[in-house]
Parts: sequence; C-alpha cells; structure tokens
Amino acid sequence: MKAKTVLPAVAMTAVSMVLTLAVVVMWLGTAVPWPVALVVGVGIDGGWLATLAYERRLAAQGDHNRAVTAVGWCFGLLAAGVLVAHALTAKESAGAWLAVAWLPVAAKALWLVHGLWERTALTPGALGAIRGIQQEARDEAAVARARLRAEAVTEETRLTAVTQAGARVARVQAKTAQALSRAWSTLETARDGEDTARALTCVTTPVTPGVTPRWDLPVWGPTEPVPALTPGAAPALSDEALDALVDQIRHSEVPTLSYRELAARFRAAGHSASEVRLRAAWKRVVA
Repeated sequence: MKAKTVLPAVAMTAVSMVLTLAVVVMWLGTAVPWPVALVVGVGIDGGWLATLAYERRLAAQGDHNRAVTAVGWCFGLLAAGVLVAHALTAKESAGAWLAVAWLPVAAKALWLVHGLWERTALTPGALGAIRGIQQEARDEAAVARARLRAEAVTEETRLTAVTQAGARVARVQAKTAQALSRAWSTLETARDGEDTARALTCVTTPVTPGVTPRWDLPVWGPTEPVPALTPGAAPALSDEALDALVDQIRHSEVPTLSYRELAARFRAAGHSASEVRLRAAWKRVVA
C-alpha cells in the first residue's frame, strides 16, 4: 500500500530534477561556462533533495518543521520558475517546455500526499477492527429495519382485522335494525287497522260491555330504570321471624290482641309484610 503513493512521488521527483538540470545547463551554458551552469543546476536539485530528505526524516519520527517545509517549497518553486523562464525564452518548442514546467511543483504535491497517507495509515489489525465495527453497525441497522417492517406489517394486519370485524358488526346491526323496523311497521299497521279494532271489540264486549280496550304496542327504546330501594327500607322477614314477631305483638297485652289490632301495631312499628303473609302468620300462631 505504501508503494502506491511513494513510487509516483519518487518518479516525479527524478523527472523534475533531470529536467531542471538539463534546462539550467542549456539555458546558462550560453552565458557562462557549462561547469558553472552544472553547479547551479546541481545546487537547485541538491537543495530540493536535502530539504525533502530532512522532511522525510522528521515525518518518520512523527515530527514536522514548517521552516524546512517552506524551504523545500521555495526550491520547488525555484525549479519551476527556471523551467517557465526557459520555456518563455526558448525559440523552439516553447510550448513543450512550458507543459513540463509544473513537474517540480507536482513532485512536491505528491510528497505531500504521501505524508498525509503516512499520518493516517493504520495497521491491518486496526483496519480489521474498523471493518468489524462497521459490519456490526450495518447488521444492527438491518435487524432494526426488519423489526420495524415486521411491526408495521403486524399493525397493518391487526387494523385490517379490526376494521373488517367492525364492518361485519355494522352490517349485522343494520340488518337487525331493518328487521325491527319492518316488524314495528307491521305491528303499527295491525294496531291502526279497522279490522283489528273490530276484532278486539268483539272479543272484549261480552266480558266488559261498553269497554273497548286499546292495544298498545310494546315498548321499543329507552325505558325508565326501576327505582332503587331506600336506605331505610326494612328487608323482607322470613316466615319464622314473622311468626315470632306476630306472637310477640299478640301477647304484648292481656287479653291478647285481635288480628286488626295486631296488624295496626305491626305496621306502626315499621315492619313490612304483605297482607297474605301476615294473615298466614296469624293463623299459624293462633292454631
């Protein structure tokens, strides 16, 4: 993986150094002796390589020096400037020389990319751990999506079932109401008909002359609730308790009380019993 970034940077550096040296020798060789031009070219390339080597050493130690980086970029810009100046002053192939004038700057940029790659590079174990975490997160997200989809489908099914059941209940209620309405209409027609009134009159006249009862329809709708018992109402007495109470009241005076006197005192004491039960208890006590 390291070779993918370092090899292009090395190749670009070598090409830019060769081009810089060749241009300096050809450009300055006409004005100064060629050894002088060669020293100038080697000086530019040497400074470029020296700063690059020092930057790489600091990067290997996990350090960084802005001054060294600035000097290195100055050498790179100087080499690019020499190539641009030669391209502008060349009488032949000026475009070709100008097209390769950016190589020193490109070499510096490639070394910058390589340094960034080294600062962010991870070991295979760390990369494996990251891939495992990412895969686990994807698995959890997939499971959560599947759970949500299943819950949505379940809720949709439940709502559909409830809706269908409600629709069935509504249809049954509608049919029942329609049947009751037809039955009520039939009863109303039968009650209001003249033949029905004459038939009822013929039946009831022999029993109660001069009385024509009215046939009322059965109640269909809200009815009045049966009133609840008052808190002070006495509970119904059993036969044994009623017999004992009747015997006590009967013998409360001498001579013993008659039935009318006993019944009056029984009611006055707040006791409750029907006339039939009270008379039956009197008969059992007297017998």
